[in-house]
Amino acid sequence: MKFLVDFFPVLAFFIAYFIPDNRSQGIYWATSAAIVASIIQVTIIWLMYKKVEKMHLITLAIILILGSTTLLLQDKRFIMWKPTVVNWAFAVVFLSSQYIGKKNIIQRMMEENIQVPDTVWKPLNFSWVIFFLLMGIINLYVAFNFSEEIWVKFKMFGMLGLTFIFAIGQSLALAKYIKLPEEEKE
Repeated sequence: MKFLVDFFPVLAFFIAYFIPDNRSQGIYWATSAAIVASIIQVTIIWLMYKKVEKMHLITLAIILILGSTTLLLQDKRFIMWKPTVVNWAFAVVFLSSQYIGKKNIIQRMMEENIQVPDTVWKPLNFSWVIFFLLMGIINLYVAFNFSEEIWVKFKMFGMLGLTFIFAIGQSLALAKYIKLPEEEKE
């Protein structure tokens, strides 16, 4: 359920873009759908949990600013910058967390589920910083060197796929720290 709520705006963007009757204005219909879906997303999260994660609020603010600018100016470049701005904002947050507070953001998010030596948290967090920076660069490359339709497909499948692959790589790197419960002695 959380996965669907988290990716609802991206899915709404993708579906609205490919509605056959909207092909000439697909990017603008998709942008409108993403704005509405983001508002619905934050509302649903608030109603379910009575709080909203900063990630969702940051993403909502960015989609409202860049999406509205796209619609007002009828210039798709603004919405094409949105994934980069979001990724780079996360890179800044993750990097800042290494210097603010006692624990970086990755440690705060994961330490209840996995126990690793303290020396692992900083490089793990920094790897996400690099990942977010690269994702922003890759988005810009695809957005401004390929067709609009290719960019939309990349936004839906490429970015999600790269994130999934990176997360699996992180899991494999952390697997050596997972301790299985000892078998009960008979």
